[in-house]
Amino acid sequence: MPLAVLPLVLLAAVFHATWNALLKASENPLSLATRALTWGTVVSLPPVAVAWLLAGRPGLPLAGWLLALASAFLELIYFITLSLAYRRGELSVVYPIARGTAPLLAVLVGLLLLGERLHAVALLGVIALLGGIWAIRRPAAAGSALWPALLTGVMIAAYTSLDRIGVRLGSPWIYGWLLWLFGAVFLVAFTRIRRIPHSRLTDEPALSLAVGVLMTAAYFMILFALSVAPLAIIAPLRESAIVLVTAWGIWRLRERRGAWLRLGGALAIVAGIALLTLG
Repeated sequence: MPLAVLPLVLLAAVFHATWNALLKASENPLSLATRALTWGTVVSLPPVAVAWLLAGRPGLPLAGWLLALASAFLELIYFITLSLAYRRGELSVVYPIARGTAPLLAVLVGLLLLGERLHAVALLGVIALLGGIWAIRRPAAAGSALWPALLTGVMIAAYTSLDRIGVRLGSPWIYGWLLWLFGAVFLVAFTRIRRIPHSRLTDEPALSLAVGVLMTAAYFMILFALSVAPLAIIAPLRESAIVLVTAWGIWRLRERRGAWLRLGGALAIVAGIALLTLG
């Protein structure tokens, strides 16, 4: 495994934490997400095209296109619920709950539908995840943002499951880019139909472009890392963004109520994800 992949994954975590912090700071998170995803689709085309050419121009079957389309629709719901959660709640509450819910759902599906069994390490991971989410989600802290945050986690689990299949059907770079393209189309259509305003100062082109670059860079960096390193190493490093976002919310955005409990919960969630991956 190339050692260079480790700082790459950590950088992707920083990028993911940064664009979420910028989205939270926006007066209109969904509008910013729409423009950012559109920009990200445009700026990622040249490097994706180069990667596709270097790989020998592999194709993507119809099933891959359909999976990308379905995953993009789930991404639409993800951005809607995430934006709603950020408008209602604090960054250091919403982000950890959303990111921590997804692996728990994956475990639940494995137990109920696939007949899987939990080993001791994985069971410790579940306990750590539940404890971390409980510490963060106290009613006084989560408030009306709890359910949108949980639904965001459901969407993460759902589109991740589709993407794991889709990237194996053909070129992962083409699949990933199509996912962003379809997602941008869905978001633009939704915001136009719902007449969501785009004239906020937070949606200026420079900010939208920056968020779009951070989004797509984080996604494709993880995609590349997974092609050369095992998931057991990538997943915990990737989710270190939970701690970064929580710390940013506490110290930069002054989300001080129950700060140490939130930070402890974030660390427990990351530890739980690491244990689940190893187990």
